Amino acid sequence: MTGILDDNVRLLKEIFHKDMDYSLRTFELFQHRHAAIVYLNSLVDQEVINHDVIKPLQHYEAPEKEPLDILKFLIDNILYFNDVKKVKDFSTIISSIVQGKAVVFIDGIAEALELDVVTKEKRSIEEPETERVVRGARDGFIEHLSTNIALLRYRLPIPEFRVEESEVGARTKTKVVVCYIEDIANPTLVEEMKKRIDAIEIDGVLDSGYAEQFLEDNPLSPFPLLINTERPTKVVGNLLEGRVAVMFEGSPSALIAPATFNQFYHTTEDYNEHWVISSFVRVFRILALLFSLTFSSLYVTVISFHPELIPAKYVVAASSGRHSIPFPVIFEVLLLELAMEVLREASIRMPQQVGGALSIVGVLVVGQAAVQAGFVSPITVVIIGMSTIGSFAIPLYNAANTFRMLRFLLIILAGTLGLLGLALGLMVVVNHMLSLRSFGVPYMDPYAPFNMKAMKDSIIRFPFYKLKKRPSNIHPQDQTRLGEMEKHYTNYNFLDKEEREKI
Repeated sequence: MTGILDDNVRLLKEIFHKDMDYSLRTFELFQHRHAAIVYLNSLVDQEVINHDVIKPLQHYEAPEKEPLDILKFLIDNILYFNDVKKVKDFSTIISSIVQGKAVVFIDGIAEALELDVVTKEKRSIEEPETERVVRGARDGFIEHLSTNIALLRYRLPIPEFRVEESEVGARTKTKVVVCYIEDIANPTLVEEMKKRIDAIEIDGVLDSGYAEQFLEDNPLSPFPLLINTERPTKVVGNLLEGRVAVMFEGSPSALIAPATFNQFYHTTEDYNEHWVISSFVRVFRILALLFSLTFSSLYVTVISFHPELIPAKYVVAASSGRHSIPFPVIFEVLLLELAMEVLREASIRMPQQVGGALSIVGVLVVGQAAVQAGFVSPITVVIIGMSTIGSFAIPLYNAANTFRMLRFLLIILAGTLGLLGLALGLMVVVNHMLSLRSFGVPYMDPYAPFNMKAMKDSIIRFPFYKLKKRPSNIHPQDQTRLGEMEKHYTNYNFLDKEEREKI
């Protein structure tokens, strides 16, 4: 930029002349020096500009002797802003304006002042729709990055909690922060995350899902290799274990690395309930996961190739509903599975007031009509309904989508090769999961390789006083998270002998 105000203003007008929200306001500084402030009025707080920038600059009386460094004098004596700095490069000035900042030019000075007067509309903090809990905190992330960081700092008021900022997206310049606890997280893990973020080359990042596909170890795998969540408590819990979280401006989801299959059926609520109840619920989630993946294909296998596996007392019930069905069982199951996926997708995209009614009416009316018309058998409707319900019990939405997709693969293999095809499909899925890694951590840990200590927080969650060590698979710097504790209960009567006699 130059020190001539008119030249700078003319260059900016050439750049922003098609933008209806471009604003230029000229005024007099010290009653004799020409100045101008430039901003996009759709991004800034104009009341702040009027009262905290233009008004004090115009009304400030000229000093007897003009200071040598006028910009420094303005920063130190007139402009009461935390975020104000000098800028000289014209490309930096343009970038600042489009990010919602105001720039003050003064005639005769080859530098400008950049003021952070940006205002952002944001929604209120509320519980995430896809991660509801019965017992636990009700707050969730929103699209405003500063608010999300505040939600984490509220729960981690320690100086070791680090939030390091960078940018991704050649055009969007999206802010991204890497969060970790300095004396717990492995430095190698932190540096690897930063390295992968810096390597992202894309025009724009509009949500964390864009970057997730660049940060994964194996982008071809359908399994999620990073955990995404909208719950601050879940992020803090993982940070305390030594993991790293990444958050993006404009996205209500945080990404957590490394991820393992074990986290598919874990929720934050598991740690709020008694360990026996949590373990009981986790077992049912595992059963629901297996149920969702294999029940439909197992039904196809038994009906098509291995009817001898059906107990004798149920043979009539299983075969009577199919005697009038003109289609093979594999076509019948695939048809219903596709119908369920269409109904699920339609209920998500429809308005909330209509979506619930659509899914219920679709299942009841369409299913009943299909049975009466002779297209599908009643038992097939029951099987597909139960496998679909099982998929809804998986806490992670993207993990549930993966298993729903794999269900189609297993149904096709079971319908063509029978029990051999089902076993082959399961072997391929399990071998693929065994080959996966998330930031160097085996995906199937602690099952393969087997880690007895880590099994304390897997299908069965042990009491907290038994979970003294952090997960060893992510190699945290501080292995211990629980100090030595005395027996946490005593088996005696609180009332002394005299009090008991009175009672």
